[in-house]
Amino acid sequence: MGERIGDHVMTRLSRRDSIRFALAALAATHAGRVQAQRLGGRKVIVVGAGIAGLSAARRLQDAGAEIVVLEAGDRIGGRIRTDHSLGAPFEWGAGWIHGPGRGNPVAGLADELGAQTFVTADDSLEVLYANGTEMGEDVAKALDTLYEDFEDALYDELGGEDDPRSLAALIDDIDPDILRTPEARWMLSAYVEFDLGAPLEDVSAALAFEDEAFPGTDVILPDGYDRLLAPLALGLDIRTGHRVTGIAHGSVARVSGPWGEVTGDNVVCALPLGVLKAGDVTFDPPLRAAYADAIRGIGIGTVTKIALKFDQAFWDVDTQYFGIVTEPRGRWNYWLNYRTFSDQNILLGLSFGAYAPVADRMSTSEATQDALEVLDAAFDGAGAPTAVLKTAWSTDPLFRGAYSFPVAGASRGLWKAFETPASARLVFAGEHTTFDYHATTHGAYLSGQWAAEWIEDP
Repeated sequence: MGERIGDHVMTRLSRRDSIRFALAALAATHAGRVQAQRLGGRKVIVVGAGIAGLSAARRLQDAGAEIVVLEAGDRIGGRIRTDHSLGAPFEWGAGWIHGPGRGNPVAGLADELGAQTFVTADDSLEVLYANGTEMGEDVAKALDTLYEDFEDALYDELGGEDDPRSLAALIDDIDPDILRTPEARWMLSAYVEFDLGAPLEDVSAALAFEDEAFPGTDVILPDGYDRLLAPLALGLDIRTGHRVTGIAHGSVARVSGPWGEVTGDNVVCALPLGVLKAGDVTFDPPLRAAYADAIRGIGIGTVTKIALKFDQAFWDVDTQYFGIVTEPRGRWNYWLNYRTFSDQNILLGLSFGAYAPVADRMSTSEATQDALEVLDAAFDGAGAPTAVLKTAWSTDPLFRGAYSFPVAGASRGLWKAFETPASARLVFAGEHTTFDYHATTHGAYLSGQWAAEWIEDP
């Protein structure tokens, strides 16, 4: 629903990528000329250089508009951030292309660049109890059956899209013993809380599984997700270190911050939902009620990652995932093995649900000790890592969360506010602006395309 690409956005755009991207741009030139005649002379200010903002900026500049992209941080990419310091990419944010089949625009970007992809097979999984005992096949099958029964019961019990209950409340109504069972608690955390980025107690049961998906099995990019950014940013006027504190969208578009102001004809606001919720930006005139309600009513959650690199692997290097039945629920209970797609001895641990904000607030050393306690018990001694990287999206003031989710009691109508511009000057983009594809990179990308489309043809 991650980042560093170097001191300059173009440093990772290889010669081969440049040629391929140039050929694609030439193929679109004729169509672009038609729009350029319509957008020539129009100036658009894009606030935020995540993939939503870059998607809008790329399309609008190709259509002839003058573009200025303002980014508060010192890099582009937003929640696409890749760190290569471990010898294999560590994705701080976006890690998978979800549903890389036909129609997924992010998969299309990867294909255009010839980027390598790798299927992280969900069925390559070993689940361990906290003491290292392997979950028996009979228990695993019972969990599969329980999950299928849970899905059926969920829809049978729901009172329609207006049902105000959380997932936890609905599960309790179905069977109070489910959330008291360690195995079920692990399953619901590792699968449901991971997917939704929030605790079961906070998520709308009615809307939790109502979003859309593209076909195909999820893939990662072994060379790094950040490779997708450079072609989008090619030739754009991107001004990093420009924190925005005010957006005026009356007779003119005016965007301001401690650095000064920029004026134009339109603004694409591609700021993260967490920043909007915090009120870090003032809108003049104030946003109408539907927008204010949407920003307030859509949830923003977090998932914490920690990458631990070791001299030697103490785990089965051919197994893709390790689940560990831990308490509290969500505490480093799902681990990705890097050895299946790289030569680095790295385990990537994740925390979900109510434990993720706790993990976000830990220092790197505290989180390392916490995660190693889990690994030491499950694998009978993990040893000391040689390098560590850890995320904390909810405490980062430039994001204040990882990705959005539907809060218990929310209605789908909240997202409808974003289907129309906020005014003749202002339109929003970001994964949180689309219900169907929220919490995904492709949702963010598509939202940027839709924002640009409105400016092209209001």
